[in-house]
Amino acid sequence: MKKTDPAHQNVYDGMALIADPIHQYILFTVPVDKSVDEITEKTLIDSPWLQRLRRIYQLQSARWVYPAAEHSRFQHSLGTMHMAGEFAKSIYPSLSSVDKNVPSCNYVEELLRLAGLLHDVGHGPYGHFFDDNFLSDWGLTHETVGQNIIVRKLGVDINRVRRSPAGVFARGEVMDARRVAFLIKMPEAGEEGKQPRWLQMLRQLFTGVYTVDNLDYVQRDAYMTGFSLDMVDIPRLRYYTFFTKEGLTLHQSGISALGRFLNARLNLYTNVYFHRTTRGLDLHLQEFFHDTMKFILPGNPLENLDDYLQCDEWNLFNNVQGWQESKDPTQKRLAAEWKKLHDREVKWKMSYVAEISLDQMQRGVGFSRASDYEARIRERLPKKLKGLSFKIDLATQDPRPLNPMTEREKRINIFNPVTETTSPEPLLEIYRFIPARVMHFRVFSLNHDHDGELSAAAEKVLGNPERSIPTNI
Repeated sequence: MKKTDPAHQNVYDGMALIADPIHQYILFTVPVDKSVDEITEKTLIDSPWLQRLRRIYQLQSARWVYPAAEHSRFQHSLGTMHMAGEFAKSIYPSLSSVDKNVPSCNYVEELLRLAGLLHDVGHGPYGHFFDDNFLSDWGLTHETVGQNIIVRKLGVDINRVRRSPAGVFARGEVMDARRVAFLIKMPEAGEEGKQPRWLQMLRQLFTGVYTVDNLDYVQRDAYMTGFSLDMVDIPRLRYYTFFTKEGLTLHQSGISALGRFLNARLNLYTNVYFHRTTRGLDLHLQEFFHDTMKFILPGNPLENLDDYLQCDEWNLFNNVQGWQESKDPTQKRLAAEWKKLHDREVKWKMSYVAEISLDQMQRGVGFSRASDYEARIRERLPKKLKGLSFKIDLATQDPRPLNPMTEREKRINIFNPVTETTSPEPLLEIYRFIPARVMHFRVFSLNHDHDGELSAAAEKVLGNPERSIPTNI
């Protein structure tokens, strides 16, 4: 039997594969020699901070609407790491031509992959809902918490990473956790100017209309929910994305792929993230979530990062289950509400829905807060219904920048190969064909007994909006 040339086996050393329903296989680095204490992507993936994301669901309340959508932030983080690495290899030639000080391709690939892997590491139970209904107490977001975890808890290991899947870094190049942290969050005023230009440009892959983050979650969430999307042509979008001196740029030949992606994202928001039952469940959750978290995680999370490590949805579930027998009346009341949610007892039912467009907002139809709408609708209800329990839900989505010419962070430059010019102007033509649905306006009540009266009052307040549905029956 002929022996295999050892040189061919070496290409597999230090690499491993993860099977994935979206990307088929995700490559990641592992130690070449198990006897040597090498820090690789496997070290970070297997860290308690990343494994914690297995216990935080990607779709928050929507998993009670779409039964198959039980995927976690952990799966999405692996997918974003893969997406970031693919973009790194594709855009590096153009980046290095714009900024001669950029590090090696292997370094840039690993920097982007680590930022993709760790971009959601600061999420708490129920994801973005946790930001709005708990972290906001401290002026924090999951990105802020994530930056602290990256630097304070994972920084030592991150700084010891020395290679990407493509190979080792150039001589003298050292990974820096602070650079990884910079990529995952919009910088504070004055902070961006302190970073090298190439790093500022790379951050555009984590902000804007299409990013390594949303290019993964749009595909993943659609697949896991079973929601049908038109083809999202990521390879074409990636192929035609590059850097010019103006920043992130899309070749004119990639415009069709961009339009398809934006429409796919819009439809996912409308049908999954902002599904009426999802929003109804969130309205119920708002009534007891904040009081619950004061028991689970008292104090500023940044001052209690070790406790934050245990802050996930499984731990939350176990705690509130135990409160059913608690002698504390507050805990017992909270446990009863959690039981309704976990048993999928939908408290709030949709009585009315409308879409308020950008034009209507500009004409003064829209108020600033849900409470403003509630007060106006209550004024128009029959006298016998003045005390009716109902809630207003304003689900605002951003399928496109409201003004692509002025929103720098969400602006994409388009390259015209005929004139060889780069400008954001062609975006205006793209956006003409993407609906500018700014807000889903919904009225929820405890039952459908007074849908007619609520709908009539809402119609008067909104001034007969373009698209409205008086009830969901």
